[in-house]
Amino acid sequence: MARVQFRSPSTGRNVRAVLFDTFGTVVDWRSGIAAAVADYAARHQLEVDAVAFADRWRARYQPSMDAILSGTREFVTLDILHRENLDFALRESGIDPSDHDAGELDELARAWHVLTPWPDSVLGLTALKAEYIIGPLSNGNTSLLLDMAKNAGIPWDVIIGSDINRKYKPDPEAYLQTAQFLGLHPGEVMLAAAHNDDLEAAHAAGLATAFILRPVEHGPHQTDDLAPTGSWDISATDITHLAAQLGEGSTGFR
Repeated sequence: MARVQFRSPSTGRNVRAVLFDTFGTVVDWRSGIAAAVADYAARHQLEVDAVAFADRWRARYQPSMDAILSGTREFVTLDILHRENLDFALRESGIDPSDHDAGELDELARAWHVLTPWPDSVLGLTALKAEYIIGPLSNGNTSLLLDMAKNAGIPWDVIIGSDINRKYKPDPEAYLQTAQFLGLHPGEVMLAAAHNDDLEAAHAAGLATAFILRPVEHGPHQTDDLAPTGSWDISATDITHLAAQLGEGSTGFR
């Protein structure tokens, strides 16, 4: 597949597909959601700290999946969870969602569909696309990821949303079924992510791994995921750096 194939030290196989965590790794969710919240608050004359609200909304992301991961709730899409979590964040902010038009809140929740990529993302993904299969390996549903890609110019080869395999990360099947859909051995698939816990789960499932540094995903005072915490195959400062290392067959920060 690639002219200069990268052989994963951890799997012993040549990488054929590089798949990406999306929220935080490819797109800047915090700025985009804060801007959407600020616009909504201004139109409705609400006194809301938009950045704090974005953090509060995002903080419900993983907890809202716990019931699905544990099997106590049937699978629902991330769009549904985002909408439910919006109501939760509103109540936490002292705002009763029933006082607001449900359709307008639905539209606000769609802000997750139109997030802006980090400055290096499209350039780096375009470089990778020439040699590797690229796509998201995200908890986002297919329509969400498709809208995001069309809005932001993200050049995916393939989009396999969580609604296709009906599994959320870090369930091992979220990683393994995606590789299966591509007709690849798990060791031929690399997950690139800014989150060490995601990489831990992918590694445990037999995928190759790459850490992407996103030091301000959670703002200027971020304390987590500022360095790789595992023996990932590659550690990169951004996606263009990842593309360069995959092209050269090298590993590590430079």
